[in-house]
Amino acid sequence: MKDQVIRARAYLSFASPNKSHLVKELKLRIKELEGAVGESTKDSDLSKRAMQKMRAMEASLLKASRIYPDCPAMTKKLRAMNYNAEERVLRHKNQATFLVQLAGRTTPKGLHCLSMRLTSEYFALQPKERVFPNRQKLHDPDLYHFAVFSDNVLACAVVVNSTISTAMEPERIVFHIVTDSLNLPSITMWFLLNRPGEATIQIQSVDNFEWLSTKYDVTLQKQNSPDPRYTSQLNHLRFYLPDVFPLLNKIVLLDHDVVVQRDLTGLWSVDMRNKVNAAVQTCQEGEPSFRRMDMFINFSESVVARRFDVKACTWAFGMNVFDLKEWRRLDLTGVYHKYLKLGNKRPLWKAGSLALGWVTFYNQTVALDRRWHLLGLGYETSIRKGKIEQAAVIHYDGIMKPWLDTGVEKFRHCWRKHINYDHPDLQQCNIRP
Repeated sequence: MKDQVIRARAYLSFASPNKSHLVKELKLRIKELEGAVGESTKDSDLSKRAMQKMRAMEASLLKASRIYPDCPAMTKKLRAMNYNAEERVLRHKNQATFLVQLAGRTTPKGLHCLSMRLTSEYFALQPKERVFPNRQKLHDPDLYHFAVFSDNVLACAVVVNSTISTAMEPERIVFHIVTDSLNLPSITMWFLLNRPGEATIQIQSVDNFEWLSTKYDVTLQKQNSPDPRYTSQLNHLRFYLPDVFPLLNKIVLLDHDVVVQRDLTGLWSVDMRNKVNAAVQTCQEGEPSFRRMDMFINFSESVVARRFDVKACTWAFGMNVFDLKEWRRLDLTGVYHKYLKLGNKRPLWKAGSLALGWVTFYNQTVALDRRWHLLGLGYETSIRKGKIEQAAVIHYDGIMKPWLDTGVEKFRHCWRKHINYDHPDLQQCNIRP
């Protein structure tokens, strides 16, 4: 029936003014069929009268084919209609992609309200009231240290709450949150009001890291890209971990869009095999998180082709174990700077910090069991429930974040259960599940 409508429209384009009776008939048949089909997607949705209308249209089309028997002209017209339809679909897809990406970079009204309220409360405190306890634990190498770089107060809350609630020894956990000066007051205030149980917490501003300019003479790289996942300044801070935490030897870096579902302290027992980074691999075809080196790295450039194997296995950022001692010995921050400068001179890398991570830690990454880290909850809707339940960490990587209206609804409960929506500040800002 839909094909009949297309054919009828094609014949209408041929109809001359002296065939007004045929024009009227075809327009009537088109109207009847479109009304009969409506929103139907399968034959069983159609009424019995729809079949009568289909037969009536077929009779009208037969009449038109006798009047306009030129098959080549009909073929040319249908091709043109098909091309125009594909162009419209492409424009709509591009527009939809842009709007979804724009939504992914937008701060929801409620979250902005929450940050403003917490900031106001923070500056009402005396300086001594802004200090967290257990400062003596911040540099203790025998404890379990986690780092999160984020400008999102609710996201930080979920990462911290989910990690601590699943920990066997929460008193041995130290969380280091790094944000910018704009969000430092609100994130600090949140954790002053909502202390992380027996765990220790530290909150720092990247704007206070004077060594970035004195030691490296840089400002954090922010690249132009339609995808905000890889390009933020805080994302590039991960390449300076040994400088951010100069007294630590090992740390687990968590992205702010993850939820922890099992105790992670076993990561400190992973055999690093004298490597710097431990991560879940993303080179298994058929998986939602599948990525190849050449998807984000320009192997047509000889400087790249000589140094890297296009078939090398890729791995994920989001939950990584870093041996900071070995990192310092190999000066991988210097390696990062070298590749960053190369990429500024010619188009070598895409997706910002992701590709830079692969080249910086090339041959310095050991594979973790895939159950440690499940990706894709921010862009893939078909992930099985069983895989989610088995994962120690689930990752809402992508632009459909769980704190946005564009988030995948069936996955959001895993994130929401770590937020107390009865909190007065959340209530005042109309933040609800």
